[in-house]
Amino acid sequence: MKNKKPIKVAFPHMGNVYIAWAVALKKLGVEPLIPPKTSKKTLELATVHSPDSICLPYKLVLGNFLQALENGADYVAMISSPGICRLGEYGQSIKNILKDMGCEDKYTELQLYDGFKGMYRFLKELSGVNNPITVIRAINMAVRKMFVLDRIENLFSYYRAREIVIGTAEKHYNKALSIIKDVEKTSQLKQAEKKATDEIKKTEIDKNRDVLNVDITGEIFLVQDPFSNQNIEKELGRMGVQTRRSLTISGFIKDAIIPKAFKKGETHLERAHRMAKPYLMRDIGGDALESVSDVAFANEKGTDGIIHVSPFTCMPEIMSQNIFPTMRENCEIPILTLILDEQTGRAGYITRLEAFVDLMRRRKLYKRKKEQQKQTVNI
Repeated sequence: MKNKKPIKVAFPHMGNVYIAWAVALKKLGVEPLIPPKTSKKTLELATVHSPDSICLPYKLVLGNFLQALENGADYVAMISSPGICRLGEYGQSIKNILKDMGCEDKYTELQLYDGFKGMYRFLKELSGVNNPITVIRAINMAVRKMFVLDRIENLFSYYRAREIVIGTAEKHYNKALSIIKDVEKTSQLKQAEKKATDEIKKTEIDKNRDVLNVDITGEIFLVQDPFSNQNIEKELGRMGVQTRRSLTISGFIKDAIIPKAFKKGETHLERAHRMAKPYLMRDIGGDALESVSDVAFANEKGTDGIIHVSPFTCMPEIMSQNIFPTMRENCEIPILTLILDEQTGRAGYITRLEAFVDLMRRRKLYKRKKEQQKQTVNI
C-alpha cells in the first residue's frame, strides 16, 4: 500500500514565525508550504480582493494566502481572535473571499487565546496525529525555536549597529538563520544556537561606536514584518542605531501559549497591565495596552527613543497615540509615531527617521554635557 501524500499547509509571513511553524508541521507529517517572501506583488494581489479601508496586515496576510494557493497549498492556516480588534474579523472576511474564489474548503483557523489547548487541538486536527506525545513534542520544538530566533535577532541588531562594512552583519545573520532552520530535533537546538551566534559574531565591528538604543513598539504584525514597516530596523542600523522589538513572537507565546506553571518572571502582558495603569486602565484591543506600557518601560530603563508603528485606520493604535502626549508629563523619552499603509512614500519615511535619529543624538549629547558640568561643580 502506498503512503499517503502529505498535505501542504501554508501560513502567513510575519517576521521569522514561519520557521517555527514549519518545524512543528514537519514533525507531524505535514508539509509546510512557505509562501514567497512578501513583496509588492503580494500586496497588489491582495488589494484587488480587499475592502478599501482594511488595514495593511490584513492585505498582506490575504496576499500570502493567495500566493500559497497558487503554489499548491491544500490549506491556509489563519490565527483568529475574539478580542476587540479587527483581527477577529479577518478570518470570516478571508474565508468569504476564498469562498468566492472556490477555495472555501482550503481555509483553517487557530483561535488565538485558547492557549496551549487550542494549539494542541489545532495541530491534532490538522495533521490527524492522535498521539499526544508527538503533538506536544512538535509544539515544544516550535516554541523553543521561536525563542532562539528572537535571541538571534537581538544579537544581530547589536552587530548591525556597529558593523564596519555595511551589510556584513546581515550576511552573517542570514547564514545563522539557515543553521536554525535546518534543526528538527530539540536536542540539537542548543548547539545550533551556539553555531548561529558564532556566525553573527564573525561580523567586524567598532566596539567604541557611540550607538543609540531604540525600542520599536506598536501593532505586532508591523513590528515583526520588514516589508510592511519598510525595513525600519535595517535603515536604523545603517544610522548606527541598535533596535529592540518591544513586541516579539516569543513574548506573545509566553503570554498566550505557555502554561502558567512553566512561565518564569513577569510576562510582557503582565508588565503592560502594571505600567500602563496610570494612563490606560484596561485593554482596548490590538496592542494598544502594550504600546502605552512600552513607552513607560523604555523611559524607565533610559532608552534613547521609542518608535511606534501602526497600520492606517487601526483604532487601538490611534488611541494609544493619543495617550502619548499625556505621558510626557512623566516620560522624557522621544517618541516617533509612524502610520503605514501601501501609499506610504519611502523618501518621506526615511527623512523622518533621519530627523528622529538626529534629535536623539543631540539630546544624548546635551544630557552628557550636563552630567559632565555637574561632576565638575561637585569636584
